Amino acid sequence: MLVLGVDPGSQVTGYGLVEKRNNRLIPVHSGHITSSGRVPFYERIHKIFHLMVEIMTQYRPQEMAIEDVFYSKNIKSSLKLGHARGAVLIAAVQCGIRIFEYTPLEIKKAVVGYGRATKEQVRSMVQVILDLKTVPDLDVSDALATAICHLNWSRFEGGQAGTEKDFRK
Repeated sequence: MLVLGVDPGSQVTGYGLVEKRNNRLIPVHSGHITSSGRVPFYERIHKIFHLMVEIMTQYRPQEMAIEDVFYSKNIKSSLKLGHARGAVLIAAVQCGIRIFEYTPLEIKKAVVGYGRATKEQVRSMVQVILDLKTVPDLDVSDALATAICHLNWSRFEGGQAGTEKDFRK
């Protein structure tokens, strides 16, 4: 199964495709979508949507795992993050991809074994789990961790820790 993991952000959205083959997790492709803070916000959101559709069309993942909304003290940042998530969610719906959401705590526990792990600890474990030769940037490693989390949970019979969202109704 090929899963697209996404770490949404209004300036940097990380993504990673991980495939499960013979009980091994294989990195297929990863990267990030960046935009300058000088670009109007609506153009950044459109760019995220457009490039996510391209990635989904090219690689055709069966499922997408995305970090669930978390609460922040900075309301403006939370709203911008919500817009970026929305762009990714709409792209997945348009491409017919099943969507699963995981909290940051669930992702960290699935990858590191500790829900309060640092981003650097998550990156180190992602590098080990996927046998990556180069160190990914933090946004990419968070996206890959989200895909790993989904693939780890989906192996349990009948179970997803994340919540499947059907936005097509």
